[in-house]
Amino acid sequence: MKPHLLKVPIRPESSITISKVDNFYNQWHFHPEIELIYIHKGRGTRFIGNDVHRFEQDELCLIGSNMPHMWRCDPEYFAENSKLKLDVTVIYFHHDFLGDKFFNIPEMKNIDQLLEKAKRGIKITGATKLQAKELISKLSKATGLERITTLLTILEKVAFSKEREYINTVYNPEKIEQSEADRLNKVFQYISDNFQRKITLTEIASVANLSAKAFCRYFKTKTRKTFNNFLLEIKVAHACNMMLEKDLSINQVCYDSGFNNLSNFNRYFKKLMNKTPLEFKKEHRLLRE
Repeated sequence: MKPHLLKVPIRPESSITISKVDNFYNQWHFHPEIELIYIHKGRGTRFIGNDVHRFEQDELCLIGSNMPHMWRCDPEYFAENSKLKLDVTVIYFHHDFLGDKFFNIPEMKNIDQLLEKAKRGIKITGATKLQAKELISKLSKATGLERITTLLTILEKVAFSKEREYINTVYNPEKIEQSEADRLNKVFQYISDNFQRKITLTEIASVANLSAKAFCRYFKTKTRKTFNNFLLEIKVAHACNMMLEKDLSINQVCYDSGFNNLSNFNRYFKKLMNKTPLEFKKEHRLLRE
């Protein structure tokens, strides 16, 4: 399923666009603007890059430039006479909204790095999320210079906080050499190209030019996930996208996603998605242009 470009409406009087949303843009899309999104009320499934997870109310995410994503509320939100309401604040801005040199100054280094890391998606949690929630409310009412300073305050708090987690598997680019970045990208690309068949630990370790034992430590250190868990996420994400895009049987989806039997597919899918593949298929309409 290929994402398409979403043209975010930009108001000429402001370099920051703030929108209150009661209905998601319900298609797989991307845009050059960075997106800060707070779910006041709502629950459903979010698709960000290769990651597929549930979302609940009081969720705050920072999504970087051109990262494909989509948010979908649970089916009961669309049921006739449903009293469930979606309440979301979305903030859009360009990396260079203050000029192409602004984030190059030493004082802005941490925010600049944060916006680069956001290209993999970041979920903000804990006290940082609560502080950001109050500032987002302030930002929604602010005008002029106050609007800019409030956004920068939010970004600075997130940049210096440890209460955040990457939505997609990433490395920390300022802490590793380019050769290490190249090795990780090579591993990710190999997994992406071959996940539909069995990838042995020895095989993927050889791609990184490491022993199997050393690779396990290396991968967990760099991604905060085990290789097997990452591989399962990729397979389940692929299965979800297939069911959204095509009218296929669960059996077809299972084997095309790299699972060797239906029992394993159902078990791991439910573990990650909190529902069976059949329940997921019934709940979500096909996305077709």
